[in-house]
Order: sequence, then C-alpha cells, then structure tokens
Amino acid sequence: MSRSPATPAQRAERFLIDASQFRLGHLLTESPHPRSTTLSDAARRRAADGLAMLFDVDRDVVETFDRWSRSESPGRLADLVTRSLLAGGRLFFTGCGATGRLSIQLASIWRGFWQQRRASGLDAPSPDAWEHRAFSVMAGGDYALIKSVEGFEDFAPFGRRQIADLGVARGDVVFAITEGGETSFVIGTAWEGLDAGADVVFVYNNPDDILREHVQRSRDIIDDARIRKVNLATGPMAVTGSTRMQATSIQLLVMLTVLEMSLRTVLDQTGARDASMDPASAVPRAVREGLEAVHRHLAAPRGLDALDAIVCAEERVYRAGGRVSYFADRLAIDVLTDTTERSPTFCLPSFRKWDDTRAADSWAFLFTPAATSEAAWERLLRRAPQTIEWTADDLRALLDEDAADRQAAILSEIGHHDLMRFRIGMDGLPHRPMRAGDGATAVVTRDDLDHLSASGTIAGCLRDARDAGAGVSLIAVGTAEALTRLAGTDAAREASARVEIEVPDQPFLLDPLVRVATKMVLNALSTSVMVRMGRVLGNRMIWVVPSNLKLIDRSIRYIRDLAGVSYEQACHALFEVIDYVEPRRSSGQAYPAPVGVATMRLRHGLDLPDAEARLYAELA
Repeated sequence: MSRSPATPAQRAERFLIDASQFRLGHLLTESPHPRSTTLSDAARRRAADGLAMLFDVDRDVVETFDRWSRSESPGRLADLVTRSLLAGGRLFFTGCGATGRLSIQLASIWRGFWQQRRASGLDAPSPDAWEHRAFSVMAGGDYALIKSVEGFEDFAPFGRRQIADLGVARGDVVFAITEGGETSFVIGTAWEGLDAGADVVFVYNNPDDILREHVQRSRDIIDDARIRKVNLATGPMAVTGSTRMQATSIQLLVMLTVLEMSLRTVLDQTGARDASMDPASAVPRAVREGLEAVHRHLAAPRGLDALDAIVCAEERVYRAGGRVSYFADRLAIDVLTDTTERSPTFCLPSFRKWDDTRAADSWAFLFTPAATSEAAWERLLRRAPQTIEWTADDLRALLDEDAADRQAAILSEIGHHDLMRFRIGMDGLPHRPMRAGDGATAVVTRDDLDHLSASGTIAGCLRDARDAGAGVSLIAVGTAEALTRLAGTDAAREASARVEIEVPDQPFLLDPLVRVATKMVLNALSTSVMVRMGRVLGNRMIWVVPSNLKLIDRSIRYIRDLAGVSYEQACHALFEVIDYVEPRRSSGQAYPAPVGVATMRLRHGLDLPDAEARLYAELA
C-alpha cells in the first residue's frame, strides 16, 4: 500500500482500493463453524459446556490427521527430509503469527532432542553435527513470539530477506507454513527457497479451488509444479478465523510426525537406533491411534470438570483485576505461544517489558526456571535469540520509500535489546510479585520432576504464590506412569486445582502427543476464559486486534455483520476507531476492542467515547 493518508477516512478508502487481495471472507478458515455457533452462550452457562464444544471441533483435527496419515504423504515428506539431512542439508520452518510461533517451536523441539542426547552422554551420531540443522523464520523475528510485529506478514520481500539472511541453499528443505494459504511473508520465503535451489513444501489449510479463485499469490504457488503442496484443510475454526486453534494443531501434528519419521531413519542409518524403537513407517499409525486416545480423554466428563475449575479460577482473577503467572520449563515454548497469542486475539495487554512503567500490566505472563532472562530465552528457544537488526537502508532496498518509512519505526522496537526487556527468567519475579487474588499455574511433564520437588524452582514459586494469597493450579501432561509421579510432587500438593492429561505410552523421540495435547488444552483454557469474559460473541472473536491487512478485513466483516451495514461503512468506522485508540495502543496501555467500539457506534449512533462506554457497559 502507498503512504497512509493522514485522516481515517482516507486510510479507509486506500484500504478499499489497495487491499482487494486481502478481502478473505470466502476462505474456509475465515468461516464460522456450524458446531460452535452457540459457543458464547454455552461457555457462559457452564465452562465445561464450552470446553466440550471446543474439543468437539477438535475432532476435525483427528479426522484430518487420520486421512493424511493413511496417505502416501507422510512417507514422501519423511524421505525428502531424510535425504536432505543425510546429505548435509538443513530444515527451514517459516511462518507468521501462529505459524511463525509454530516454526520456532518445531526448531526448538528438534534442537532440544539433540541437546538431551548430549546431556545423556550419547555421542553417536554427534549432536554437534545435527543440532543446528533446523531453523525458524518468523515474520518479525523472535520478538514476534511476544508481540505481533505490525505489517511484517504483509510483505513478501521481508520473507525473502529473513530466510536469505539464514543462508538457505541448494540441498535444504523449506517448509513454508501458512494457515490461510495466502500470507505474503510466507509465500516470499517459499519463492526465495526455490530461487536458492532448496526443496520447498507449502503447508496450508484452505481448499485449493477457493485459494486459486480468489487469491493470485496463492494461485501462483499452488500452480507451480516445483513446489510440493500439503493441504491440511480441517474446516472452519472453533472461533471464527482463530487459526491458532485447529489449523495449527493439525500442522503441529503433521510436522512432528514427519520429523519423528526422519529422525528414526537417521538414527537407524547411523547405527544409533534403540532396538525397541519401531521403524519410521510405524509412526503415522502410532500417532493416529494416540491422537484418538488423547482426544477421547480431553472430551471425557472428568477432564472437562477439572479444566472447568481452572477456567473459572482464572476468570475470577481477571474480573477482580488480578494477574496470572504461568510457570513451565520443558513446555515453556508451548505455554509462551498460547499466552502471547491471547493479546492479538482478544485485545489484551501484551507481555510488559520490566522497565515500561506506562504500559498496562499483562493479564498472563510466563516464567521459566532460569536465573536470568538471557539464559531463559536461550533455554526456551534452544538457541540464541534471532531478532531483526536491519537498517533503514535495508528497508528501502526491500520496499518503496513510503512503506519503508512506515516500517522504520516498528523496526526500531523489535531488536535484541527490546526482547531482553521481557524478563521471563527468575530475575523477572521481583517486577511481577505474586499478590493476594492473583493466580499461578504450572504446566509440566515428566521432564520437569526436578523442578517440582520440595527444593525445585517451580515448586518454590508455587509455594510463594500460595503464601501470598494467590490461587495455584497445575496442568500435567504425560503417560499414566508420569502422571502418577507428578501427582506425588510438592508442586502438585500446592495446587488447589489440577488437570491431568494422559497420553498413550509410546516410545516417541519428539513427544508429538504431549505437544498436541498441551496445545489443545491451553487453547481451550484461554479461549473459554475469554469467551466467559465477553470477548467472543457466538463464535466470533469480536475483540480481535486489526494489526495487519488480513485482520483489518476480518474486523470489517465482523462489524458489517454485527451492525448490519455495508462493508464500506464498516471499513470507515473501523479506521475511525483505530485512530481513536492509537495513542493508548502505541504506549502499551489498555484500550477497547476496535470491532466492539465501531459496532456500538454504528448500532446506536454514538460518538466514540460514548460507544466505548456502551461497549464496557454491555460487558459488565
């Protein structure tokens, strides 16, 4: 888009003219799910009813994985990855928003496996030769794990530059992952990988015919025979457009299945495979059967009632003005993903930098058991942080002058120094002390046992939280044997609410079932809390933050439908509200949902301050 005009009306008109390729209401992932249309009523009536509805929609993930796992795709993708790795190649996972966080998670899981082997004294094959073969490319760099980097996903040249900076080359494999199948940044990484001679796999969640008909950039990718396509369309999301849910759940499962298969073959061919480990060909079936068991467990009444208690406890904390702090180590990247995605999805204050006294306090935050935040970030990522350190000249080389000028201010705020201001290590606790009425929730698995003993770091944090008058919860994920051991720890005894998520006992190397179970539980937990707090109407996330072109379009469509006006009228109303809340947004203060304020303004003929007051009154 050209330079943003000064007035909201001009910006709205420019969007209507320039952003036709970002009007995406026809996509399946942007459609309301027929089985969750009454989600807000169900969840407000009883949290467990809303949870049951969310897990019911997760059946779509189970069914899609079932079909994919029985096809030839798993074997072909695993063979591609294995050939590349054995020949010295590398893996690149690219994405933005939810898929960007997924890309970082996948690389972290890969690196973590080799780091564990090194710590266990296993040196065949050498972890040093294999650990650094996986790379993540997220729009906006690692900073975007914490806070959406506005505009980055709208530019294909940014995707090209970020993956080129990492040296993608012939013999590598690029997995370009996009829920919608239309994200410009991700498409840019695919083209750059192809130009560099790498094998490119395009992973997406919308039907080919819809994408080809409506989105030119998607059609170009889908029609290029050099690019492998993996279509994982599960249908609409449980919350309309919220692709952080089912779309990325199936992507996580598929990618971990492929990596698990490749890893077993690599270990087999290097003479390091355990004799008890099934061959790679057995993995799709094992994951498929395990996923079905996990889903049955999640949807069972006992599990729903236990999670209901944590949902209601967290809701009470927020309604009373309190905060929830999460504690995790092995699953820290999983927890970080869910807690940070709440901000753009439900218009919550994002993670607050420790020294930013003007910004609103974060409703949810994550701490990991490392002494310093520098160490915590490396522990979570399994590598040194990768932030965008481009110059103004770099931007001008990628974009036209107007667009470069707009992105320059954003670029100055997403570097390494600013990422380190998010203190997620134990050094961050003094800046977010536990108070009476707050909440503390630990998310753990079998690898966290040392942290949960009487002298363990997480147990100590939960004990301090209880002593300060905060509520304490525990979410444990693992096999039956692991859950028994976790239940006997000091940390478990501190918890007044506890959820145990059982996964089948399978000798997986990368724990795909633990990862997807954790994701589904955290997604359902955070969504249910926000639904009960009025941030979802029916199954629409009416508090979504319009931080990029796709989300602006989604917000316009919500306003159009809720206020009964034209798309053009809704567009103008949205840009008025964006301008109205911008001073608060840019300074990190709390601000109302643009969709909600615009809807109140149009419905009732109010000025903006009165529309904001009406919105909050209806939430009371």
